[in-house]
Amino acid sequence: MPAILIFETSTDTASLALAVDGQILIEKSFTSDRRHNALLFGPLAEIVEEYGSRHFDAVLVGSGPGSYSGTRVGIAAAQGAALISGCKTISIPSLLATKSALSEKSCIAVGDARRGSYWIAQIKNGSLIDGPSLTDAAGFTAALQTSENCFSMEQIRNHDIPVEHPIARGIWQVWQNASLQTREEWAAKPPQPIYLAPPHITPSKKKVFR
Repeated sequence: MPAILIFETSTDTASLALAVDGQILIEKSFTSDRRHNALLFGPLAEIVEEYGSRHFDAVLVGSGPGSYSGTRVGIAAAQGAALISGCKTISIPSLLATKSALSEKSCIAVGDARRGSYWIAQIKNGSLIDGPSLTDAAGFTAALQTSENCFSMEQIRNHDIPVEHPIARGIWQVWQNASLQTREEWAAKPPQPIYLAPPHITPSKKKVFR
């Protein structure tokens, strides 16, 4: 019976699930300060204990966008579980595991990228058509005015936008609905968080020898 472990930790409402033979067998969820860290390993240990085996055929993990720390912790834990089982870690955009995205209706996902910028992603038929990409306040407002269906994965200050949290079961459903080509494309990429901008790297200071 194929067993697939699923992680979703991109928001403060995190969840894990285990699918066996095409069905969700176990689900665990918890709420944290979005860093997750040690809180993740309790539910993970419970799944391993309930399943009675450490062998998984694949590990799926949500890649955001969302909490950078939370998403990194989830990906790292997923890679560790996959390493033990000798299987592959496959990352899937978390925003596709929301209610609106799974409805396969055209919609946009938006988020606060901080410092006066926002991100926008266009979704159609359960697939990511464009983005997530950064925009300013004017572009954000224009997107809200032109879209009938809009959601965010967190509360955005001064905006009454429906909040939808991705869940591990949703990640599993996205995987089930994906075409073989899409699955192969996801599997071919190394798991990493969806970056809204290139990660900032501080250059090391050069040593001065005298």
